[in-house]
Amino acid sequence: MEYYMKNKFIILISSLVFALFSSTSAKSESITLGWAAWDPANALVELSKGFTAETGIDVNFEFVPWPNFADRMLNELNNQGKTFDLLIGDSQWIGGGAVYGHYVKLNDFFDQEGISMDDFSDATVYAYSTWPKGTPNYYALPAMGDALAWAYRKDWFDRPELQSEFQAKHGYDLGVPKSWDELYDMCTFFQGREIDGQVRYGAAINTERGSEGITMGVTAAMYAWGMQYENPDKPYEMEGYFNAPHVVEAVEFYKKMYEDCTPPGHSDAYMGANLDAYKSETVAFQMNWYAFWPGVSKEDADGRVTGFFANPCQETCAATLGGQGLSVVSYSDKKDLALEYMKWFAKPDVQAKWWSLGGYSCHKDVLGASDFVDSAVYAQGFLDSMGIVKDFWQEPTFVELMLPMQEHIHDYVVNGKGTAKAALDNIIEEWVEVFEADGKL
Repeated sequence: MEYYMKNKFIILISSLVFALFSSTSAKSESITLGWAAWDPANALVELSKGFTAETGIDVNFEFVPWPNFADRMLNELNNQGKTFDLLIGDSQWIGGGAVYGHYVKLNDFFDQEGISMDDFSDATVYAYSTWPKGTPNYYALPAMGDALAWAYRKDWFDRPELQSEFQAKHGYDLGVPKSWDELYDMCTFFQGREIDGQVRYGAAINTERGSEGITMGVTAAMYAWGMQYENPDKPYEMEGYFNAPHVVEAVEFYKKMYEDCTPPGHSDAYMGANLDAYKSETVAFQMNWYAFWPGVSKEDADGRVTGFFANPCQETCAATLGGQGLSVVSYSDKKDLALEYMKWFAKPDVQAKWWSLGGYSCHKDVLGASDFVDSAVYAQGFLDSMGIVKDFWQEPTFVELMLPMQEHIHDYVVNGKGTAKAALDNIIEEWVEVFEADGKL
């Protein structure tokens, strides 16, 4: 009996030790994912609970506010930090991520796991995943499709007295603008107008200078006017392309939008400020990313207040690309676990849930589903936009390229310094220096 009890006791202790060890081991199986702090990040936290339930691997998150996002993440990568195992990085980072060795090249992993880039939207694969651009060299999985678009006060537009007044003045219906000219007509129609005892204004557009705001805004016009950064037959030849007469006209038009349509004090505004201006019922239009539309739509349960539309056409149809790809950080000590997450995230059923939670899937099974267009009031606009997106330089030196763009465009549009042509000429001059230093010219 004593022998039996002693052995039973030993077995019990051993079981407890094993259980404790197993529990400790399970807890050590975790990864950390870095991204920006915004609504889609909250959706990703909810989505990732499914990964932990399926694999037992915990996912920790570090979400950084947008004004500090690039500095925080790029400093981490440049210092070869091990904080992040996975990073959802901006489209412009893909060049540096590949060239400087920050991101794991994923071709072998994709082949091994049967993950095909043909299953994802062509535009997002090109923009978020490839380097050199358009080659089958992949450093990210398309994670968050996005583009710059517009929301408008549908409830104001639906008022018969305003419809009649606008029709009498402009000769066409007040509604979703088909061009930037119509957008301007509608913005100025609401500028300074009193509605329900409150003075309203035309549009909240991007004017922020510190990071990327005004560049992302003005390019929405420049792309619509047909701007090209460079000679398609001679890379990095920008003279006569980036500063062509039609591009000058686009920048002048954006300045006119700023002067004639924006609310007072809207001189350094980006995502949050545009949202605030719209939610406070100050403006008839807001320029912003699709990423924010689920939140805006959620506050308008019956769909009466807000409408959404893709960037208007002008000389052509185009939209400023946003969005990000999911990359494995090459300095991580847990690359195997990070790849497990990527494998899980790429599954069509996970991608469908990602869309339903407020993320923007890039998977063709989701985008091509028969009920996709009816799944959200902004779904058709998203499809339209992702078919016409264009992006800023994705060069490894994109920071050095962004800085003069921000400076000279802001000085012209907001501060009224010089001319649009001079601003574009100055940008080209500084870009030439960057490309020369990088050995591209």
